[in-house]
Amino acid sequence: MFNLKDKVAIVTGSSRGIGRAIAEDFAAAGAKVVVSSRTEEACAPVVDTIAKSGGTAINVPCHIGKKEQLQALVDETLKVFGRIDILICNAAINPTYGPMSDLTDEAFDKIMGTNVRSTFNLCNLVLPGMAENGGGTVVILSSIAGLRGNAVIGAYGMSKAAEAALARNLAVEWGPKNIRVNALAPGLVKTDFARALWEDPVRLERAENATPLRRIGEPRDIAGVAMFLASDAAAYVTGQTIVADGGETIC
Repeated sequence: MFNLKDKVAIVTGSSRGIGRAIAEDFAAAGAKVVVSSRTEEACAPVVDTIAKSGGTAINVPCHIGKKEQLQALVDETLKVFGRIDILICNAAINPTYGPMSDLTDEAFDKIMGTNVRSTFNLCNLVLPGMAENGGGTVVILSSIAGLRGNAVIGAYGMSKAAEAALARNLAVEWGPKNIRVNALAPGLVKTDFARALWEDPVRLERAENATPLRRIGEPRDIAGVAMFLASDAAAYVTGQTIVADGGETIC
């Protein structure tokens, strides 16, 4: 049920962290993976690692905030592989840290545009072709920041709540075409994105103590859930937000 053999998967933001773990695990499960991030140089090591492990991957750089580059990402994938079966919308930004009262219009527009509008645009570019091919799966990376209030990353949380809502709406619209769309909401994970939190011993201990599993997440913890959602194991799961946070939000 977890076999992705010959499936074609685009994974945005896959040069490192959660995206890289997803790309590598999907390739190990047989998928043909499109590794994508802002620069070709950042993606190259991931493609090399997959190739050395016997997998199939190509490098297609893309700035998700630029619609013409999203179109180029889709076009190149179709040119090389002929179809798209799985779309993982992982790339995101959070350029600010602090109360929303200090948030500038420019920062707000950048967060919402990059995290929400780009995901919306990419799905609109991919899903019609996916439907023509008989269906597929989409996983949108949300966050537990989109499920509860936060005093320092409020706008980021708003964008992640919007992405979860986007997943629900797309699930309703595209379900009749055999396309499943789900959101995946990680807790604190050991990535460069959250480095300031887990490199601080005091903050790390506080986070671990607030989590029933008494540890923060690793990228592969999230990749495993993405694998479930993208595979036939989740054939009857759509429009959901699956939380992977070690139990943090239940406390």
